[in-house]
Amino acid sequence: MSRFPHGIPLPNGLNTDPPLPADAPTIGFKLNHLCIRVRDLEKSLHFYINLMGMRTVMVTNTGPMTVYFLGYPSTDRHRENLPEFGKETSIPDTTGLLELFHMHGAENKPDGFYGSGNTPPHLGFCHLGFSVPDLPKTLERLREAGVPVVKDIGAASRRDIPITDWENERGVGVEVKGTESEIHPMFKQIFANFAYVQDPEGYYVELLPQGFGA
Repeated sequence: MSRFPHGIPLPNGLNTDPPLPADAPTIGFKLNHLCIRVRDLEKSLHFYINLMGMRTVMVTNTGPMTVYFLGYPSTDRHRENLPEFGKETSIPDTTGLLELFHMHGAENKPDGFYGSGNTPPHLGFCHLGFSVPDLPKTLERLREAGVPVVKDIGAASRRDIPITDWENERGVGVEVKGTESEIHPMFKQIFANFAYVQDPEGYYVELLPQGFGA
């Protein structure tokens, strides 16, 4: 069971983090990028570049694999001049990058060659999260492009979260009505504002409306 009170969002948790002095050795650390393996590189590039609006920062053919770093141009100049965006973007100094890791030959393997982290029994990785200015329009555009919608706006059941039967059968995430193990109505209310889609490799992509909760 959790040590946190049921259903109450807590900024900074229980305030048990240690102090972070100005001379702490981790000052300046950033969450820089997330890397996912992709089998069908062209489909993944289409999804993240054409549909999600990211642009290429750098590509490197290392021999056994090719790695793509994608990001969002943050200035008009970079949006109008993508080669300059790539040249002037320092990967170690930029946050919010996505690395697509393509092992050569993986494109010849069947669908499902790589696990998404959301299929039992190989659960682990949960999702990537993108915030968007207009969630309904974004979802409509992705639907029209044939992107699978895993969770629609307004959906907030336990399967939408998702909690799998595989976990429940092993005593994980079991919900007992009328107890603190039950999904809290406040969480359902918040969660209903988000949506999930699936990228070409089966990874879940969470879409959050910008400004929500502000």
